[in-house]
Amino acid sequence: MNDSTIPQSGNDALATKYMHRCLQLAQYGVSYVAPNPMVGAVVVCNDVIIGEGYHRHYGQAHAEPNAIHSVKNPELLKQSTLYVSLEPCSHYGKTPPCADLIVSCGIPRVVIGTLDPNPKVSGRGVEILRKAGIEVTVGVLGNECRELNKRFFIFQEQKRPYVLLKWAQTKDGFMDRKRTDHTESPLIISNNITKQLTHKMRAENQAILVGANTVLLDNPSLTVRNWSGKSPVRIAIDRQGRIPADFHLLDGSIRTIVFTERDQVDKENIEFVKVDFSTNCIPAVLQKIYERNINSVLVEGGASILNSFIEAGLWDEANIEISNQSITEGVPAPVLHAQPVSNDMFSGHKWLFFKK
Repeated sequence: MNDSTIPQSGNDALATKYMHRCLQLAQYGVSYVAPNPMVGAVVVCNDVIIGEGYHRHYGQAHAEPNAIHSVKNPELLKQSTLYVSLEPCSHYGKTPPCADLIVSCGIPRVVIGTLDPNPKVSGRGVEILRKAGIEVTVGVLGNECRELNKRFFIFQEQKRPYVLLKWAQTKDGFMDRKRTDHTESPLIISNNITKQLTHKMRAENQAILVGANTVLLDNPSLTVRNWSGKSPVRIAIDRQGRIPADFHLLDGSIRTIVFTERDQVDKENIEFVKVDFSTNCIPAVLQKIYERNINSVLVEGGASILNSFIEAGLWDEANIEISNQSITEGVPAPVLHAQPVSNDMFSGHKWLFFKK
């Protein structure tokens, strides 16, 4: 079953209006629901929204029960339409099946943005509803609903995390001065606005990944500080186990995964994972990340790691900040042979967005 095989609603304008509201609600769950998708739902009776909800936190109630239980007069459910941005689940996970709840409430019509790509659900939620005599429409703002949960869709369909590349460079193509360790100050490229945008990206993704050289040179925390939201899982590729135990990355304050070729003992909140570095390790790293139920990875550097993802063709988006500085020599930035789909300016800095 796919979205295009199911007829659209007879009143497309209203359906679009209410699905837009579902998408607005769904976005409130960003940073808190992964690896689950962001989902919003509204209950409409006589062209009036009488209930709405969204998936707030991973493991807690989904959008549909939150919307249904917000309706003050439950009797109105029997003459209402439920709009939801993703197909209602049909299986027991951390919560009961939403499709069963919809049936039990006697809701006669359901409008769905897009089907759920999860094999445990895909089409089964619709089937449960239809067998109960509920009128079901799928595909309203389907592309927008899929785009909202692009990380979830890639994770389910390609069995790997969604990969976003991010770096800042000078206008003459350098990421940093040449340095030997973290006692030397790095080149400051980002401005106050782009620093916020970078931390916003951290909050929106489940994990952040860097190489050992970046850790040794910057001793970064890799947390969310200039934006609201949950800090991502920290991931480092440290082939030879060079990261000192007293560095921020290994302080145990946030879940951390280190990929290495050496035998190392796990510590509280820190997992060491052995991978084969004899060839490009990126596919193996992504497979291990997938196995840990992490659906998106923000790759922040350094140049060698970024180039490895680019050369492997394993990326979905890239954000490149270009300042108005020139330093004539330093660490060359990666080169992405693609055309940006958007080009913004923030306080004199270019912000290029690429989509593969």
